[in-house]
Amino acid sequence: MTTSSGEPSPVTARLRPALGLALAVALGVVASVAGAAWPTLGAPVFAVTAGVLLSPLANRWRGALDRGIGLAKGPLLQVAVVLLGAQLSLQQVADVGLSSLPVMLGTLTPCLLLAVLLGRAMHIGSDLRTLIGVGTAICGASAIAAVTPTIRAKDPDTTYAISTIFLFNVLAVLAFPPLGHLLELSQEQFGLFAGTAVNDTSSVVAAAASYGSVAADHAVVVKLVRSLMIIPIVVGLAVLVRCREGVAESAGRGGRVSRLVGLVPWFLIAFVMVVAMNSMGWVPDRSHEVIRLAAVFLIATALAAIGLSTDVRALRRTGPKPMVLGLVLWGSVTSTSLLLIWLTGDGD
Repeated sequence: MTTSSGEPSPVTARLRPALGLALAVALGVVASVAGAAWPTLGAPVFAVTAGVLLSPLANRWRGALDRGIGLAKGPLLQVAVVLLGAQLSLQQVADVGLSSLPVMLGTLTPCLLLAVLLGRAMHIGSDLRTLIGVGTAICGASAIAAVTPTIRAKDPDTTYAISTIFLFNVLAVLAFPPLGHLLELSQEQFGLFAGTAVNDTSSVVAAAASYGSVAADHAVVVKLVRSLMIIPIVVGLAVLVRCREGVAESAGRGGRVSRLVGLVPWFLIAFVMVVAMNSMGWVPDRSHEVIRLAAVFLIATALAAIGLSTDVRALRRTGPKPMVLGLVLWGSVTSTSLLLIWLTGDGD
């Protein structure tokens, strides 16, 4: 409805933010249900796929949907990252033991270096290679969700990165259990392998559960500890982004503390606070599953919004190079994880 001057009526103007948000929420609900039914794929994949499929329609109604979609892929995504902290505690880090940290760090470092060096050599954009790198090295869609607002990645880059991670997650679920039996890995060793070499939690559980219950339990804990690597990565990327924009140079000599705080995204500070609260037992155990489901739903809603904002033609112009980069990074994480487990005897 419009006024005689052609401007939207006050009622229409107030409803506009709700339209895009309602569409993203609806897709998030559908994706969450589908992800629960097919956990190997997971809600994020269903959400971003549905969003991309509907993006041509969304583009036609861009003016009416933009504000609501922006809310979904901005604040809602950041809240989802905060909620992920309720699954982690410092006690879990101690339970896994320092012996598994060399494997986690040993897989993460070469993966991130390869993402930068090889991605640059292949002329892949900085944001896209960063998203594929952190998604492969840390925890798939959750890491991509945490990094996207920090580096202000464009929607096509986020969509492509999630699609790449998804492909190699499926391959890992199918290939890793037979590989583990071939290499005669123990239950604990395979749990460490799956926890460090598979990305999204649902895929980690799917791969490890088919190997055995002990492997599944060990893999989940390793995976959750691995997720903590999001913290230094996001802080480092935030510093790089702010320095690139000249924020650090424009500030005077005073206010160093405020400048340092400004470099850290608010949602990351909140994430650490939630982890600390969970460590102190302030988050009831019975609420963990509810919070996890809420985080999955919000991530699905945000990724649906990102999918709705995607320019499919831009994805086509990107070509196959990012997928090749993802393949190399996946091979790097897989091989270094197995090598380090063999060298250190971890999981025995």
